Amino acid sequence: MRSPLRHLQRRAGRQLFEQVSGGSAGRAARERIHTSPGPRWFADDSAIARVHGDASMFVGGVRALLLQSLHPLAMAAVADHSGYRGDPWGRLGRTSTFLAETTFATADDAQRAVDVVRAVHARVAGVAPDGRPYAADDPWLLRWVHVAEVDSFLGAHQRYGRRPLDGAGCDAYLAETATVAERLGADRPPRSRTELRKALDEYRDELAATDASRDVARFLLAEPPLPWTARGPYVLLAAASYGALPRWAQELTPAPWPLRGEPAPVRVGGHLATRAIRWALAGDPPPRRPA
Repeated sequence: MRSPLRHLQRRAGRQLFEQVSGGSAGRAARERIHTSPGPRWFADDSAIARVHGDASMFVGGVRALLLQSLHPLAMAAVADHSGYRGDPWGRLGRTSTFLAETTFATADDAQRAVDVVRAVHARVAGVAPDGRPYAADDPWLLRWVHVAEVDSFLGAHQRYGRRPLDGAGCDAYLAETATVAERLGADRPPRSRTELRKALDEYRDELAATDASRDVARFLLAEPPLPWTARGPYVLLAAASYGALPRWAQELTPAPWPLRGEPAPVRVGGHLATRAIRWALAGDPPPRRPA
């Protein structure tokens, strides 16, 4: 007979997974991703699998969205075409499924996921509020989205991951994620920590606060699409995500609290949040491939 605590863990894990993955469709996708036979792009013990399979991705994901929004052209594409306010959980589910497919699925399924995204990007174009044209398949914009993601995912993992990577592992993670970014059409994705720092510097002059980026910050930090009972724990996650931003990005991003830098209480809260998520997800683990 299951203990009440085990029952609570399993229930929490199922609810959390289905919330961020798209419900029953996400569960079916996870079954296919993890059990389908065939070669993978990455080994089970690869750096990318270690980072993308950890609860720290919840912190990294929010940080990535905040950072990405500071590029006016990338943010214009999101604001005009993504529907993140109208269907936030659907967008999150599609993003999490793409990351899972390109990290854990068969090589054929991973390439199919990339092809679908590239087809969507080819149809997304417009004009930003400042009058500049944008296109979602612009290799330079794709590079920015990738740089913001991997800087956030890796940084969160090193802060809050269960098994942080050593220096060689960090570089391996960047090299592995770069292969996915190249397949998506990104220009020169960074393959090492040195290249990542240089890439971030290359974009600094293009980044700015806009009405759209401020709306994203309000949505993620002050108005999350969650019931009031879940907003307390979410504050810990959101504060950790904001605290992990570089100071210059914090200065461009409004927060609902007087927080600058990454004070110790924020790090403690981030550890509490990720450990709680990790505990819940352990109650509903992904299926294993047959031997």
